[in-house]
Amino acid sequence: MDFLRGSIKQIYFKYLAAAFGSATITSIYSIVDMAMVGQYQGPDGTAALAVAAPVWNIIYSLGLLTGIGGSVVFSIERGSSARHTGSENQYFTVAVIGSVFLAGLAWAALLLLEVPLLSFFGADQVLLPLAQQYLKPIKFVFPLFLFNQMLAAFLRNDSNPTLATIAVLSGGVFNVFGDWFFVFPCNMGMYGAGLATAIGSVVSFCVMLTHFLKRSNTLRLVKPTSFFRRLSKSTVTGFSSFFIDVAMGILTILFNRQIMKYLGADALAVYGPVINVSTLVQCCAYSVGQAAQPIISTNYGAGRSSRIRATLRLALGTTVFFGTFWTVLNMACPNLFIRVFMSPTATILEIAPAIIRTYAVSFLLLPFNIFSTYYFQAISQPAASFVVSVARGLVISGLLILFLPMMFRADAIWLAMPITEFLVAIYVAIRIRRATAELPKNGEEG
Repeated sequence: MDFLRGSIKQIYFKYLAAAFGSATITSIYSIVDMAMVGQYQGPDGTAALAVAAPVWNIIYSLGLLTGIGGSVVFSIERGSSARHTGSENQYFTVAVIGSVFLAGLAWAALLLLEVPLLSFFGADQVLLPLAQQYLKPIKFVFPLFLFNQMLAAFLRNDSNPTLATIAVLSGGVFNVFGDWFFVFPCNMGMYGAGLATAIGSVVSFCVMLTHFLKRSNTLRLVKPTSFFRRLSKSTVTGFSSFFIDVAMGILTILFNRQIMKYLGADALAVYGPVINVSTLVQCCAYSVGQAAQPIISTNYGAGRSSRIRATLRLALGTTVFFGTFWTVLNMACPNLFIRVFMSPTATILEIAPAIIRTYAVSFLLLPFNIFSTYYFQAISQPAASFVVSVARGLVISGLLILFLPMMFRADAIWLAMPITEFLVAIYVAIRIRRATAELPKNGEEG
C-alpha cells in the first residue's frame, strides 16, 4: 500500500479491518479463558482470572512499548526519505534488542516472584492456588506474548497487516477450541485454560515469522548505530501505548483491592467480566489507532497534512461508532456478559446490572481517548500522548478509585472510570484541534 499517494479511505479501512481482527482476537485469549473457567469453576475461577489480569497487562504493554514506539519512528523515517536508505531498520533492530531484554526481565519476575505478585494483585487463600494453576503452563512461553505484540506492530508498518491478523487469528482459534478441549473433555480446569493460551501464543509467533521469508519484507536486523539515542527516541514515542496497558493493570489491582475491601467477593466476580468487556472496547480503540498510525506517521514524515487530516476524520468517526455501540449494548443487556463468563449465583445476577451499566458509561469516550494517544505519537507529540495516558490511566482514575468509596457510598467506585474518561476527553478535544492546526505543510501536494 502506498501511504503517500494511495486512496486514504481504501488504505484506512483495509488496515482497520486487519487491526480490528488482530486486536479483537488478542483479547480472545483472556476472554475465552474467563468464559470457560467461569463455566467450569464458577465465580471463584472468574475472580482468580481477574487477579491474574495484571500479568497480561504488563507483558502486553512491554510489547507495545517496543513495537509501537519503534514502528512509529520506523514509518516517520521512511516517509521523510525520498528513497529507502535502510536507516529505518535501525529502529527495528533496536526494538528487537529491547524486546529481548524486557522479556527476560518480565520472565524472571514472574518465575521468582509469582506468589507475592499475585497476592499484591488481590489474591486470597482461595484465589491464589487457582491463579497459579492457570499461570503454570503460561510461564514456559511468557516472552512470546511480548514478541507477538512487537512483531505485529512492525508487520503493519511494513505493509503486511493481513499476516499480522492471520497470525493472531491462528493463535486465537486454537485458544478457543483448546480451551474447550482441555478444560472440559480433559477435565484440566484452570490449568487447561492456561495451556490453551500458551500454545496459542506459540502458533501466532510461528506464523508471524513467515513474514521474513517473503520477498516483500523490508525488515532487516542491522548493526545498530547510536543505539541509546534511537532507543530513547523509540521509548519516548511508545511510552503512552505502553502505559495504557500498564495502567490498566495498576487500575485492576486498585479495583481488586478496593472491591474486596468495600464490596466483597461477589462484586469482584462481577468485575471480572467487566474487565473483559473493557478489554474488548479497548481493542476496538487500539484497532483505530493501529489502522491510522502508519498512514499518519508516513505522511507526517513527508509533510502531507491534508492526508493526515483525512485520516483523522475517518478515525474519529470510527471511535464514535465503537463508543456508541459498546455503551448501548452494555446498557441494554448487562447480564448477557455475566452469563457468558460464568455460571452466576442469584446474588451476582442481582448486583451485576447496576455495576455494568454504571461502568459502561465510560465506554462512550474510551475509544476517542485511547485513539488520541496513537495520533499524538504519529505526529511526534509524545508529551500530549503522555498526559492523556497518565491522566486517564493513573492520576485521575487512581485518585477516584481510592477516594470515591471513602467519601461517598461503597458502590460509588463504579463511577471512577466514567468521570475519568469525561475529564480526559475535554483535554483531548482541545489538544487534537490545536495539534492538527499546527501540522507542517512543506511536503503538501499541489
